[in-house]
Order: sequence, then C-alpha cells, then structure tokens
Amino acid sequence: MARPDKAAAVAELADEFRESNGTVLTEYRGLSVAVLNELRRGLGQNARFRIVKNTLTKIAVKDAGIDEEVSDLLEGPTAVAFVHGDVVEATKGLRDFSKQNSALVIKGGVIDGKTMDAAQVTKLADLESREVLLSKMAGALKAKQGQAAAVFQALPLKAARLAKALEEKKSEEAA
Repeated sequence: MARPDKAAAVAELADEFRESNGTVLTEYRGLSVAVLNELRRGLGQNARFRIVKNTLTKIAVKDAGIDEEVSDLLEGPTAVAFVHGDVVEATKGLRDFSKQNSALVIKGGVIDGKTMDAAQVTKLADLESREVLLSKMAGALKAKQGQAAAVFQALPLKAARLAKALEEKKSEEAA
C-alpha cells in the first residue's frame, strides 16, 4: 500500500513531467550539495533541478504517459531538470556545468514530446539562443525585402535609360 507522502510526490512529479517544455535526465554521482546548489542557481529561473528516486520517477513517467521514452534512462542515481521556458538555455547551463564538473553526466531527455539521447541534448545546447536566432531571421527577412525593393526600383530606371538611349539614337539618325 502506497504511503500518502509518496503518492503526493509521484503526483507532483507526474505533473512536472506533463507541464514542462522539456526534461533532461542526468547522473549526479559524486557531486556535493554545495555544487548541486551552484548548478541550480546556474540554470536560472526557467529550470528546476530535482534529485528523484528512480522507483517514484518510474511511476510518475508512467502516469505522465512518457514511460517508453524515459524508463531506460532511469538507471543509477538520477536527477531531472524540468524546463518551463527556453529549453536551449537550460541545456546550455547543464552542458557548461558538466564540462566544469565531470561528475554530472547528461543521460538524455524528452523535449517537446521527442526523446533525445545525450548527444542530441548536447547538440541542442550548441544552438544559439532564441533571441539571436530571431534577430538573424529578422535580418535575413529585411535583407530580402531590400533586395526586392532594389529589383523593383531597377526596372523603371532601366526602362527610362532604354527610352533615353532610343531617343538619342533617333536624333543621331535624323542628323
């Protein structure tokens, strides 16, 4: 029979799995509490890093409907980063922290319903931030508009030059 506190923990975990934009599972073996607190601060406001029991997490992912994606990652000591905002920013924080502290190992995760292994999470972390990508897209769109405006402006100018050249040619022939 399940104890009420464990049932509440499972329900809370299942809600976090359902409501988050992405979850990244890590192994934290060998990290002290102070180092883990530093990691939590480094992830920022849009990510929550929790150390969870695998037995409770297996039940929670089953309740959340993502047990097929996550169950094989729940081996050994597991911590989960629940991301409620920009996933790229959170994965960058995890990747950078794991470079500084080799004890933190990224196992994989589920982002927007898609399963990702550790290499794919690292690739995602290599992306530029949302703001940079949006500004690059806006710049590209602005450049295309400028090119279109130049083409549209060039057509009447070419027609005017052609008319002037024809006029000069007729005046030369008449003379």
